[in-house]
Amino acid sequence: MKLFRLNSTTDQLIERCRDYDRKAQHELYDRFASTMLAVCVRYVKSVEEAEEVLMNGFIKIFNKIDDFSGDGSFEGWMRRIMVNESLNHLRYRKNLFVESEEEDWPEPNHAPMESKETTAALLQLIEELPVGYRTVFNLFAIEGYGHKEIAEMLEIDEKTSRSQLSRARKQLQERVTEAKYLYKP
Repeated sequence: MKLFRLNSTTDQLIERCRDYDRKAQHELYDRFASTMLAVCVRYVKSVEEAEEVLMNGFIKIFNKIDDFSGDGSFEGWMRRIMVNESLNHLRYRKNLFVESEEEDWPEPNHAPMESKETTAALLQLIEELPVGYRTVFNLFAIEGYGHKEIAEMLEIDEKTSRSQLSRARKQLQERVTEAKYLYKP
């Protein structure tokens, strides 16, 4: 039983990609590349590196397309591959995390976004975070993973995931406060 039904053109495209149809692969890439590049850019700071991750991700998608069972969203399946490729890229480049012995990390209150401009400004601030903070923040706040899953994905301790998230939030809060102070009308 499928949880979500893909539209027939996407189903047909997937089937053609399973038969190694180059035109279908090109069409699939054209259809999803911009969305998946946005996922990669959230983790990998430079667009050039994100494009490299995107290419590696699509190679993996084409090689593993038979693994997509049709349960759930095809786009979600691709997104997970792109997140994993981004994390692999970051792991390859450098050590991302600073271990912390602190145990309790309170969850802050969240305020609703005021506008598209506010959202864009916040995304810019997230992009400027150190790579470890940004990675955990994206996985937790944007992708919706829990600390246990993040720890497993990044091969770190759960406490490290919590501390990286807490530090990311603290740094974001400081920058937002600073921005409000600088840009008062």
